[in-house]
Amino acid sequence: MKENLFEMGAKFGDGWSSDNKKENAEKVSHEVKAPEKHQLHLAKEKRRGKVVTIVKPFYLEKAALQALLKTLKKKLGTGGTVKEEGLEFQGDIPDLVRTQLEAMGYRFKS
Repeated sequence: MKENLFEMGAKFGDGWSSDNKKENAEKVSHEVKAPEKHQLHLAKEKRRGKVVTIVKPFYLEKAALQALLKTLKKKLGTGGTVKEEGLEFQGDIPDLVRTQLEAMGYRFKS
């Protein structure tokens, strides 16, 4: 008799996994780039009736991204957070974010 009554023939020892929700660590590569080498993209989303300004992708270390967020929040006078490789700011402020980042040497896609 088989060990598992619900076994369909796949053996987990053959490279199969029972959890298909695992994130593949090989796909995420954090290559640190200088501000001049960034090609940032601005976007706006509406969440629960409020507007959020999103800037991504940043190719920085996590600590450097947190420091950048802190300085931008102070200069813009708004709240924000780090999500994956991007920054999210509260409010409809894409022009202000763009001018501050360009002053720091970051570049945007046309």
